[in-house]
Amino acid sequence: MKHLLSFYQEHAEQVLLPFWLKAIDLERGGVYTCFNNEGTELVSTDKYTWSQGRFIWILAQTASMIDNKLLAGDAEFCMRNARKTVDFLRSHVFLDNGNCAYVLTEDGGKKEAIPGLGYDISFYADCFVVLGFAKFAHGSRDAGVLQDALRLYRRIIERLAQGDVRSEPYPVPVGYEAHSVPMIMLNVAQELADALDSFSHPEVQVVRAEAESYMNTIMDRFYTGSGIIREMLPMDEGDTDTLLTRHVTPGHSLESMWFVMNEALKIGNQQRVDQAAAVIEQAFEIGWDPEYGGLLRYVDREGGEVRGRRTGGRYEQLVGDTWDMKIWWPHSEALYALLLAYKQTGEPHFYTKYEQMHDYVFRTFPHPDAGIGEWIQIRDRSGQPVQKMVALPVKDPYHILRNVLLTIELLAEQ
Repeated sequence: MKHLLSFYQEHAEQVLLPFWLKAIDLERGGVYTCFNNEGTELVSTDKYTWSQGRFIWILAQTASMIDNKLLAGDAEFCMRNARKTVDFLRSHVFLDNGNCAYVLTEDGGKKEAIPGLGYDISFYADCFVVLGFAKFAHGSRDAGVLQDALRLYRRIIERLAQGDVRSEPYPVPVGYEAHSVPMIMLNVAQELADALDSFSHPEVQVVRAEAESYMNTIMDRFYTGSGIIREMLPMDEGDTDTLLTRHVTPGHSLESMWFVMNEALKIGNQQRVDQAAAVIEQAFEIGWDPEYGGLLRYVDREGGEVRGRRTGGRYEQLVGDTWDMKIWWPHSEALYALLLAYKQTGEPHFYTKYEQMHDYVFRTFPHPDAGIGEWIQIRDRSGQPVQKMVALPVKDPYHILRNVLLTIELLAEQ
C-alpha cells in the first residue's frame, strides 16, 4: 500500500497535474480542454460548462490534499484559479431561467453547441457546476458560493420533476428511464450534503436524505440482483429484447457503485455496501475483454458484443458503433472502485482484479512522451490511439485526476 501510495502521488504530481495546470486561462478564469486526443494541439478555445465545473472540483480537491500533505504543490495557486473559474461561471453561465449554458466562448459569450436548440441543452452541465461550487465552497469557506450551489441544485430537481431537462450530447431515448439520471444526482447530492455539513447548514439533513433516495432508486430499480446495473429501463416492462434494454455500461456501473458504497458507508447501510461490491465484481467480469484486456465500452447483459433489436436513435447508434472501444474513464473508475471494494470487504479477489486492471491501464493509457503528460484517452479495441469524439469535443480533465486523487486519500487512510 505504501508503494501504491507513492506511485499515485508521483503520477498526479508529475504526469497529470502539470498538463492541466498549464491549460488554465490565467487571465479570464477557466480551463482550456478542447485538445486533440494526444494533448498536443488546442483545437478550440471554447469552454464547455461541463468541464469547467469539473475542473473547479479538481482544483479545490488538489488544494485540500496539498494542505493535508498528501500532495506536493501550491495550494494557493489552485484555490486562486478555482476562484477565478467560479467567478467566470457566475458572471457568464447562468441564463434568465436559472439554468446553465452548455458552452461558452473563451471570454464568456454564450454559444449554441447545436444551432437552433438553444443554450441549456444538458442538465449534466448544471450538475457539474453544483459539484464544483460545492467543493470550492467547502474548501474556501465561501457561504455565497455554497448558496449558489444549493440554488442551482434545487433548480435541477425542479426541472427533473417537471420533465423539463435535456441531456445532450446523447438524449435519453423516448420510452426509457436512464440509470445516469439518479446516478449523477446521487453524486451531486452527496457532494453538496458534505459541503452543507461543513457549514452546519440547516438543509444538510434534507439533502443527505435526497442522496439516500437517489441511491435507493439506483439499487431498487436498476440493480437486477445478479450484479448487473441496467443502463436503460424500458417503460414497457415487456420490452426485453432491444439493444437498449440489453446493453450494460461497465464504466457507469463501476462509477455508480463507488458513489453508492460511499453514501451507504456514511449512513451505515451495510446491505447497500454489499450490493455495490457485487456489482463492482460483475462489472469487471462482464466488461473485461478476454482478447486484448481492458474494459469494453458496452457489452450485452450476457457478455460480449452488444445485441438485440434496434429501434433507431443517436444513443443506440453510439452503443452499436463504439461498444468495443477502450476509453479512459471506465478504466480510471475501475481502479478506484476495485480498491474501495477491497478495503470495505477485505475480499482478496478484489485486489487481484485491481492488479490486473492496474497492469493494463498503466501500460496502455499514459502518454509515452513525458514532456506532454496526461493520458492518450481514446483508443480502439487493441489499445491503439484513435482520433474520435466520444461525448464532448474535449480532453476531459476530470475522471483520471478525480480517481487518482481519491485513490491517494484511500491509500493514505490504509
